[in-house]
Amino acid sequence: MKVVHAYNQHRGGGGSDNSARSTIEVQRHYGMEVEVFTRSSEELPRNLRGRLQAAASVIYAPESVRSFGALLDSFKPDVVHVHEVFPLVSPWILPLCTERRVPVVMTCVDYRMTCPIVTHLYDGEICTQCTGGREYWAVLKNCRQNVPESITVALYNVLVRKRKLFSDHVSRFIAPSEFTRSWLIEYARIEPDRITTVSPVVAIPESETDPGVGAYVAYAGRFTPEKGIQTLLEAARLCNCPFRFARAENSLGNIKISPEFEVVVTRSREDLSAFFRGARMLVVPSIWFEAFGLTGAEAMGHGLPLVASRLGSLTLLVQDGIDGLLFEPRNARDLAHKIQHLWDRPELCRQLGRAARKKAVSYWTAEHHFACLKNVYEDLCASR
Repeated sequence: MKVVHAYNQHRGGGGSDNSARSTIEVQRHYGMEVEVFTRSSEELPRNLRGRLQAAASVIYAPESVRSFGALLDSFKPDVVHVHEVFPLVSPWILPLCTERRVPVVMTCVDYRMTCPIVTHLYDGEICTQCTGGREYWAVLKNCRQNVPESITVALYNVLVRKRKLFSDHVSRFIAPSEFTRSWLIEYARIEPDRITTVSPVVAIPESETDPGVGAYVAYAGRFTPEKGIQTLLEAARLCNCPFRFARAENSLGNIKISPEFEVVVTRSREDLSAFFRGARMLVVPSIWFEAFGLTGAEAMGHGLPLVASRLGSLTLLVQDGIDGLLFEPRNARDLAHKIQHLWDRPELCRQLGRAARKKAVSYWTAEHHFACLKNVYEDLCASR
């Protein structure tokens, strides 16, 4: 089977980029012929010119469309699989697939279809005002804290919706979790039989760690508001245990970590694995609807228990009291209580960690991911 993957690489990387690359690597490993069509936001200057280029690409990106069309004609794929295409991989590549009768699979890595800024957050609170064709709220509320950017992202959603670029040209949508699938059915009006849940590839080491001897409470991810890091910083000051905060070398973030806490910069997957192996637990304090919670799942694969927000897909990732603990989002005292409870009970950490590892090995392997997507592809090819 021949597959073209198309995705936009974000500045600073992130879970969606990692997920797309992992899918590509797995499919090549299992013998699929794969070509990749990608653009990087690093191509955009970090100034007004860059913003104008992004805005122009939202309306139409002729170079991307021409290049993608040439790839379709030369490679002749059986399936096109798109991931995040904003802003430089134009959604106008999708009608080209319809013209050539090539089915399109689209992984919904976030909530861009229902929220112009993808997080459904405004002023730290969950917001759904833009759903139902009301994208103008993103401009009225200036959700990007920059009027031209707020106009750009709102315009993108209006264009995609009005021209039916996703609804008419995507054969099957992929949701990373059952929560995300249900959300998109309700708010993006995707027909249930057109959206399938396939969890992303989770890097699972051959052996598990012993969280009972872990030397610190861990956080790994972007230092940004939607990740709930402010809540964690407040909770950390209420706890009697050490904390370490890890971020990827190229990760963007606008929240500074106080010098009282150690910051670890990871430059490779091996660095992140080493960070997990030294921890007693991982905290996932997100205040937005994580589409899956990839970093948390990777920590579980190492045998670490999670302390996670009782919010969105994290309530499916973690079974409270079985493979981790859940706390009330934005509640620093509740979070501190759960962290301290686990820290003071090493054997409980081991018990929850073993269950977390078992879940990861059962549901999130590369084999399982490949088999699920292969079934989707074959079903679409048979229907065609």
